[in-house]
Amino acid sequence: MARYIGPKQKISRRFGVPIFGTSRSLEKRNYPPGQHGLRAGRRKKSEYAVALAEKQKLRYQYGVLEKQFRKYFAEASRRRGVTGEILLQLLEGRLDNVIFRLGLANTRSAARQLVGHGHILVDGKRVDIPSYACKAGETITVKEGAKSQQLGLRALDLTQAIVVPDWLLMDREKMVGKIMREPTREEIDPLVNEQLIVELYSR
Repeated sequence: MARYIGPKQKISRRFGVPIFGTSRSLEKRNYPPGQHGLRAGRRKKSEYAVALAEKQKLRYQYGVLEKQFRKYFAEASRRRGVTGEILLQLLEGRLDNVIFRLGLANTRSAARQLVGHGHILVDGKRVDIPSYACKAGETITVKEGAKSQQLGLRALDLTQAIVVPDWLLMDREKMVGKIMREPTREEIDPLVNEQLIVELYSR
């Protein structure tokens, strides 16, 4: 299962946003990492560099590598509608992201691990593929094994303050979530301007 495993704080500082959640180093040093970080932060970027940075931010946010991201964009381009919004919906519909949004994991990385280790059921069947595309009407549950239940309870304890978006329904007591519909762009509230990504790939 390919994923980014490098330093996360540096990535957040490079783009100036907490891509992986709260970033203490970003609060202290809100400029790019490296010897010339302060100077690099003041340098004016080209349109291409800005668009490329938006794409990289979105990739890191959802833990998707370049080849996989291109597949998502190609699929979004084939579908009818606004390409940028469809791209966001495809990424948001990944099983690992749904687990994160439901509060069954406090980060997308933790959600990916939970799925990969076989602790999650979709409509009663074990699914261990983090990129599995969830559909409206599907039910997400934590497996009944002692270890799975323990992990689920621990995650729910860590995510008590998380507000589950309206496109999902979560029963925290039973550890059962349901996908009600596709999210809207406003509900996704991305860290990026997805239109710049569309323009980047349309060059």
